[in-house]
Amino acid sequence: MTLAMIIALPFIGILLPLLAERFGRSACALATAVAPLAALLVLLSQQGAVFAGQTLIASWQWLPALGLNLSVRLDGLGFLFALLILGIGLLVILYARYYLDSKEPMGRFFAYLLLFMGAMLGVVLSENLLQLLMFWELTSLASFLLIGFWRHRSDARRGARMSLTVTGGGGLALLAGILLLGHIVGSFELSQILASAELIRSHSYYPLALMLVLLGVFTKSAQFPFHFWLPQAMAAPTPVSAYLHSATMVKAGVFLLARLYPALSGSDWWFYLVGMTGLVTLLVGAGMALFQHDLKGLLAYSTISHLGLITLLLGLDTRLSTVAAVFHIINHATFKASLFMAAGIIDHETGSRDMRQLNGLWKYMPMTGGLAMVAASAMAGVPLLNGFLSKEMFFSETLNQHLLGSFNWVIPAMATLAGVFAVAYSLRFIHDVFFNGEPIDLPKYPPHEPPRYMRLPVEVLVFLCLVVGMLPAYTVAPLLAVSAQAVLGGDLPEYSLAIWHGFNLPLLMSFIAALGGVALYLCRKPLYQWYAGLPSLNALQIFERCMRGLQAFAQGLTQRLESGSLQSYLVWMLVSALLLVVIALSPLEQLQGPVAQSPIDGLSALGLLVLCLSALFTVALHRQRLLALMVIGASGLVVALAFARYSAPDLALTQISVEVVTIILLMLVLFFMPDRTPAESSSLRVLRDICLAGAVGTVIALLAFAVLTRPYSSIAAFFLENSLSGGGGSNVVNVILVDFRGFDTLGEICVLAIAAAGIYALLHGLHLPYPQRDAHGRLWSTDSHPMILDKLSRLLLPMALMVSAFIFIRGHNLPGGGFIAGLITAVALILQYISHGVTWTQTRQPLSYHSIAGAGVLLAGLTGLGSWLFGYPFLTTSFGHFEIPLIGEIELATAILFDLGVYLTVVGATLLILSNIGHVSQDVSCREVL
Repeated sequence: MTLAMIIALPFIGILLPLLAERFGRSACALATAVAPLAALLVLLSQQGAVFAGQTLIASWQWLPALGLNLSVRLDGLGFLFALLILGIGLLVILYARYYLDSKEPMGRFFAYLLLFMGAMLGVVLSENLLQLLMFWELTSLASFLLIGFWRHRSDARRGARMSLTVTGGGGLALLAGILLLGHIVGSFELSQILASAELIRSHSYYPLALMLVLLGVFTKSAQFPFHFWLPQAMAAPTPVSAYLHSATMVKAGVFLLARLYPALSGSDWWFYLVGMTGLVTLLVGAGMALFQHDLKGLLAYSTISHLGLITLLLGLDTRLSTVAAVFHIINHATFKASLFMAAGIIDHETGSRDMRQLNGLWKYMPMTGGLAMVAASAMAGVPLLNGFLSKEMFFSETLNQHLLGSFNWVIPAMATLAGVFAVAYSLRFIHDVFFNGEPIDLPKYPPHEPPRYMRLPVEVLVFLCLVVGMLPAYTVAPLLAVSAQAVLGGDLPEYSLAIWHGFNLPLLMSFIAALGGVALYLCRKPLYQWYAGLPSLNALQIFERCMRGLQAFAQGLTQRLESGSLQSYLVWMLVSALLLVVIALSPLEQLQGPVAQSPIDGLSALGLLVLCLSALFTVALHRQRLLALMVIGASGLVVALAFARYSAPDLALTQISVEVVTIILLMLVLFFMPDRTPAESSSLRVLRDICLAGAVGTVIALLAFAVLTRPYSSIAAFFLENSLSGGGGSNVVNVILVDFRGFDTLGEICVLAIAAAGIYALLHGLHLPYPQRDAHGRLWSTDSHPMILDKLSRLLLPMALMVSAFIFIRGHNLPGGGFIAGLITAVALILQYISHGVTWTQTRQPLSYHSIAGAGVLLAGLTGLGSWLFGYPFLTTSFGHFEIPLIGEIELATAILFDLGVYLTVVGATLLILSNIGHVSQDVSCREVL
């Protein structure tokens, strides 16, 4: 429970900023910080165990048959990312307190931020991959809300849509990849997946699973060619950008890459897909960063480049390159968060992020300038700063790989070139913003330093860049060791965090990168002119053009298929089903199987004859709606008798109850429709329908014949043997519904309640003309409520309710149950509406059917949750025998509470639909007819 609280606290705290906003901005920020601070303290309380090499796992069963458990895992890697998420998150909260304008809804912003924080914690601390995927998708939704926080700006709305589309599409691929991994290993638990590396790599599905997982990783971490969404996300407020780029969102991709490294790495597929994608992203991001004029745009592309660097290190697939990747994750989080916050301060105090205007700010903002210069130097890899140490390890590992044969030199050469660009764009950030003349047409002039506590988060992060760069062995070494060990899944290789390693090739590469970067920056003007002459490519415009094309195609296809004709829909469905069945039956050498056919007795033959005749008469009389409805009722009655004939009393009761409700519903609807429907089908369409109906009927009959004449194994024996001992009831059907397959039933009543609410929404406010005459011109009866129906309905109501209660109570051991009892109650109550009218009935029973249906779903769900309190899986039933004075021994089962939820949902949903049909007439008097 302690580990789960780390994830739960940010979600619990979401309401705090919304409530505290009325007390001022500082109170709102302080209330927001309570939950992350508490979560950080809980996390730090586990530091001793994690740093001792333990992997802490807490698990609660939920749907074990599906492999879905609520599991939390805290090891070195999870501790590192949780520390970054919570630590930098607290700094972002303090920074945002001063960044956001007083007129902006700060409570809503902080609520979104806590939602994002909780989702990220769920990603990095999940032990179950399906659970991780849920939080993964939640990060996409939360980032959508944060990027589009300034909803009045079109660029924010468009950037948010783009990020959600790209990362959401990658999430679908990741879902497929996770399902394949679960299929290969037989479990979705990380512990088992990480221990099954050989099994995964040797499986034929390994390449496909790897590509699908990497699609999810690459879209989330903005790897080429999916990098285009990240710069568009710069329309978000700068606190969001600082958080998104340093510790969350894009880091979720590299986290998952590191998390699954022991299971998926170690193959050529891994090197070429991960390593080469990282190399290309490293170069593309570094090159594009140099040519950005927007300050946050430069930092966005630099983030892409550094994410590519981390991906390349993981793709090199050596133990030291993995350590270097984890080290750079730590370093990048500190200097990139500080740089974005510094950029936000500059934008906040000058009103601009255009580096062509931002010149000479050093004399106006020396403190901010000094902090930004240190952070930018760390990004460039200047010695005595943290970025230099991980960059040196990166250069060293590019030299030690032997994966491209005679072309091994390509990777270190490209790495050095990326280093040249990194120095150049870092130098541009420093020189163009803080020196290079005087400011040009700034919206806010003269600039000045920000409020003291707005700069404090930057100072903390820059201090970390310095102290890690100068004293790595005394600061970051333990955290790096335990997190890298969690990624490698074994002992660490030998490595050194010393500042000086002597004169070697990595140092030479750093020296070349530094000199090359300075030279490249000095030659920047011709390069800018060359870049300006290139064809203009706007990723956002291209993306939206593709989306418009896709939408147009979808609309055309929809218009073609969804013509509004029910006949067309049925034709498509029946033809598809016909083809599938024919294809499935075609391999059979003979249609008849070895099982002997049962003889048909006279009573069964009579029932079949009535059923066939009712179907034929329905077709023949379908234009006379009332007659057709009566014939349909006859066929439904025959089906119920067939169930009773073949020992299925529960099905018979259900069928007859549903039949009554359906007939009442159709009669109420037919009240507003003409008695007869005109002939609209052409002779050719009639011929088509006859041929299609005959073909489908014939093929289905053949399919039934083929199935029934072949042996099959049934699971009925299991339920018959375990119904009483496992579910406490002798009515196997009811025990299946409320115990063995209770989750299915819960889903069904949820669907029923949602459907009822949807139908209510459609009926609400709908007005139809009140019919005055029948098809022959005769007036409707003026007696809306016949006396006989009035008196009989009053007598039937208590009797029907007694029968309903009887059916409900005995349902666990005899035919009955909550569903059938609910239908009987609904029919008895709707009869009051029909016989007395809406106003009369609602005056005497002022019930909220919305509340009844909702209470039913809630009660059923709480019954399932109750089993968790006793350590059992969701919806586990408990039962026992109890001695009651004067009554004797009786059996009580918790399933009756679940069945009560089913009963309430059926009653509420059915009456919500039927009772509101009486409100659709334009004539007030019609409402009294129902």
